[in-house]
Amino acid sequence: MASVTEAWARIEDWMGRHTPRSAAVLAPAAAPSAITAAEVELELVFPAELVESLRRHDGLTEWANVLPEAAPLSVAGIVEHYQARMDIAEDVDGFTPHGPEAEPWWHELWLPFAASDGDSQVIDLRPGPGYARVGVAPHDNPGDFSEAWPSLGAYLTNVADALETSGAVGAWHPYLTVGDELWWSLAGETELNGEPLRPAPPR
Repeated sequence: MASVTEAWARIEDWMGRHTPRSAAVLAPAAAPSAITAAEVELELVFPAELVESLRRHDGLTEWANVLPEAAPLSVAGIVEHYQARMDIAEDVDGFTPHGPEAEPWWHELWLPFAASDGDSQVIDLRPGPGYARVGVAPHDNPGDFSEAWPSLGAYLTNVADALETSGAVGAWHPYLTVGDELWWSLAGETELNGEPLRPAPPR
């Protein structure tokens, strides 16, 4: 499996050639001290691949549809999003799984790394064979790891592969808007807000 840094380099290279406007919103690296402070505040050890990703890009400088599921969070965004989920879960019985095979709405060992419209992409820090897998914690349903990636590196590598081959990440396919910005949508989508989308070109 390629490293997170290698996956980001491939994503950046593709975006630089085909959608420089989207590439421009990738934030610079997070400071190691900021990551350490976040770990202390949340009382969690960030997995190595998340640290590697944040040392490449500390989220985005403004919202953009650069990843298929949700926008990558900054270190500060991770802290804010985690704390908000913890507060809400405590108020709505969100830590309790409702069913023998069900996930809870939230778990204190889920670490968000991306978010969109209240939904979270999370890294599962629970000990065991699923450690560091990437799943989804929707805002209105229990967490879901049924189509999990085994790691953040695997997820970002899938993104890079999809961009370079005009492929897909799960159900999501890359497109370009009329303004040459990257946009992920379902197969066969032809419009965004009444304006045409075109399939993103391969490498």
